[in-house]
Amino acid sequence: MIDRSARIYVAGHRGLVGSALVRRLEQEGASDVLTRTRAELDLTDARAVDAFFADERPRYVFLAAAKVGGIHANRSLPADFIGENLRIQCNVLEAAQRYGVDKLLFLGSSCIYPKHAPQPMREEHLLTGPLEPTNQPYAVAKIAGMVMCESMNRQHGTNFIAAMPTNLYGPGDNFDLESGHVLAALIRRFHEAKEQGSPTVELWGTGSPRREFLHVDDLAEACLFLMDHFDATTDRHFLNVGTGTDLTIRELAETVRDIVGYTGAIAWNADMPDGTPRKLLDVSGLADLGWRARIPLSEGIRATYEWYQRNHP
Repeated sequence: MIDRSARIYVAGHRGLVGSALVRRLEQEGASDVLTRTRAELDLTDARAVDAFFADERPRYVFLAAAKVGGIHANRSLPADFIGENLRIQCNVLEAAQRYGVDKLLFLGSSCIYPKHAPQPMREEHLLTGPLEPTNQPYAVAKIAGMVMCESMNRQHGTNFIAAMPTNLYGPGDNFDLESGHVLAALIRRFHEAKEQGSPTVELWGTGSPRREFLHVDDLAEACLFLMDHFDATTDRHFLNVGTGTDLTIRELAETVRDIVGYTGAIAWNADMPDGTPRKLLDVSGLADLGWRARIPLSEGIRATYEWYQRNHP
């Protein structure tokens, strides 16, 4: 069990995952949670990161800071996605090792697995085939972060672990239509179509790919669970985090449409890319430790839509 009264640094606390981690830590009685905005601490600046760790000396670190986005953003800004994420990871991991952090959790992504990996995807499927081209730069950066955690553990005796979450959603998500992920973008598209009385909503692809979705509050709970019960001294240094169930993008869109209350039609633009045909995580490793997701998808989408309405009038 990590000490909730110790100094805990959450990198990326304004993001979807980071904000959920701060909420969870506060619920569990953490009394010394460190956060910094990008204006206060640019994690791509190695000197600034070193100075921060030298001054603050956190005992535990959650590395949730990253440049993230959907298919459009990944296709448009590939150099930004690989470069910025590599710099953030290297700076934080090296400083954490240099200043004696007791334990660190690195947040990865299910896109690290090969495009045609066996389903459901197990941890040992990593690096067994080519990646999905549309998000390869981001995936390569995340793989590098995981390998760096493992390398730090082997060379320096650190306790750096990693969690590989599936597709996320929830309060604090990015609802931008250009850079947001699929579920948040669907909520906004159907909401605006309802408000404007649009007869049709056009969506990319065929709707046939299958995806798994995890509420970010479930992920935050899982991250604290891993910090308490999973060590780099085991055979694995990372574990998948998901629900173990999936659905088609078409089924997801219809679910979001119904929850939002949009009554128009959906038009699928098959000229646009679908991405990976299926991404379902094998979560037996985490289940064997004693943790499973709790929030049903429809309930989570409904709560996320209510949050969106309150915060994006």
